[in-house]
Amino acid sequence: MIIRQALSQDAAELTEFNISMARETEGMELIPEVIGAGVKAMIENPQMGFYLVVELDNGIQASLMVTTEWSDWRNGMFWWIQSVYVRPSYRRQGLYRELYERVKELAEQEPAVCGFRLYVERDNTNAQKTYKSLGMTETEYKLFEELVPGLKYRK
Repeated sequence: MIIRQALSQDAAELTEFNISMARETEGMELIPEVIGAGVKAMIENPQMGFYLVVELDNGIQASLMVTTEWSDWRNGMFWWIQSVYVRPSYRRQGLYRELYERVKELAEQEPAVCGFRLYVERDNTNAQKTYKSLGMTETEYKLFEELVPGLKYRK
């Protein structure tokens, strides 16, 4: 198993992972051109964050994305874990655990990192169990958003 940062040649596969994840967890059909451009933008602009991928059995079998959020309360940076995807045939084999451990190892090299956060669909109980088993705790916060009028990212 090799865990590495995503490269530009991984963009198409990461796009497919995101499309599959949205379909599976939210019943949502993403617009391939929009998510594809978003994946490429992340890979080409490391100041925005990064993707990690798991190479195993001659292919990418899992991935996640990390973005940052400054916390004035903690005078530190949270690393947000997003776009987690593990191919169905590789689930429950510890790939996400390995990815999460790598995120933590990378964060040890960044003194400003104060913790890790992620959001998960309310009904995705398997993922919630995994996150809890790795030491994460559920917060009291709810997530709110307002999108720019006219933004189209799903079918």
